[in-house]
Amino acid sequence: MTMNFWKRIISALTALALAVCALPAVSLAEEDAFEGEELEGQEDAEGENTEEVAVADPDAVYHEKTLADFTVDSPALYRAKISDVIGEYSIYREKSTKSERVARGLKNVEVDVIYVGLVWVIVRYQDQLGYVKREYLTKNFLAYDPVNTPPFNVQKHQYIATVARECYVRKTMTKEPLQEKNYKSYWVKLNPGTRISIWQFQDGWAIVNYMRSYGYIDPNDLKDLIPVSPTDRPISKESPIAAYTSYYTMKHLLPGADKQTKTNNLNRIWNIGHGAEKITRKGLLQPGDVFNGNKGNIGPYREYKLAIGLVDGRAVLSSGGGTCQVSSTLYNIICQMPGMTILQRRPHGYGGASYLPIHCDAAVGSDALNFVFRNDYDFPVQLVSESTGDGALLMLAYRAD
Repeated sequence: MTMNFWKRIISALTALALAVCALPAVSLAEEDAFEGEELEGQEDAEGENTEEVAVADPDAVYHEKTLADFTVDSPALYRAKISDVIGEYSIYREKSTKSERVARGLKNVEVDVIYVGLVWVIVRYQDQLGYVKREYLTKNFLAYDPVNTPPFNVQKHQYIATVARECYVRKTMTKEPLQEKNYKSYWVKLNPGTRISIWQFQDGWAIVNYMRSYGYIDPNDLKDLIPVSPTDRPISKESPIAAYTSYYTMKHLLPGADKQTKTNNLNRIWNIGHGAEKITRKGLLQPGDVFNGNKGNIGPYREYKLAIGLVDGRAVLSSGGGTCQVSSTLYNIICQMPGMTILQRRPHGYGGASYLPIHCDAAVGSDALNFVFRNDYDFPVQLVSESTGDGALLMLAYRAD
């Protein structure tokens, strides 16, 4: 690993630590309006990945906290309810719906949320701890300490970086050489010049979110590391105040993909890129300005290509398939900024969109499905979005004064 890269890491960490001292209060800016009616609008039709991902070396991955890390006296982050509309109204001993139940029949019952993972949440109910899947909890999480606890679905990424040479988002932290032929060992291949955000560094690897799992990038394949400011005051003029990357599948590159699959996937990738361009082109928000996804900031959708989307719960070819990933990735940086007020947002049903953790998406495409927010900061904000067609969609926000 190059000495210059680690010097940049140390410098960035030092700046980040100094900035954390001025971390402001974060408040819940959103009231989720989802009422559980039938899914409508436009969304990709990729299958959901809600179970734990099987990997060759389970020790070479980031490990979320488990029940063993907590006691019944551990402080809770949020108060939430188990859904009364769908799901397994049970709490489990392990991260599996086939494991022993701690409690069952808990429809519309309140629980304390102690820890939030990408797929499973650790809760306390009647002095017992257990696991509940994220989609089986309602969206209205109440923070016990809203001053110091971020909104439920905020996962702030700490850095942005540029891909220096062709590299892979791997499924494990292993140095084995990767090639196209062993595609099952990696999530996606990134091209030189692609910019991404990084959640954190661990054990000499850059960790990113990949759909409902984690991915790992060798830092030697990255350059131009820039810290994301933990507050609304940028660390430097290059530092964004919020950043998030979502990933999309490259189905047209998989062995055995037929002609129609390739066409649909390529159209979806084009739509994501076009939506990203519109975000950047129209993304300067002065104080009081309103961003309206359907009305010009992402739409109209007739200017997009036909790709697979969900309309009234059915997978069909629709104009603009893939634009919901643009609005949903944008939602994940807006949640990081307490000065942005969300006026309208709804997820893709209780399971959400598979390219993001559950409850972290924002659908667009109809009157009922739109992403609308207002800049209530006293300074302008510039939104920047990038997608170069290799599997990564980056969303950034900069203080523009």
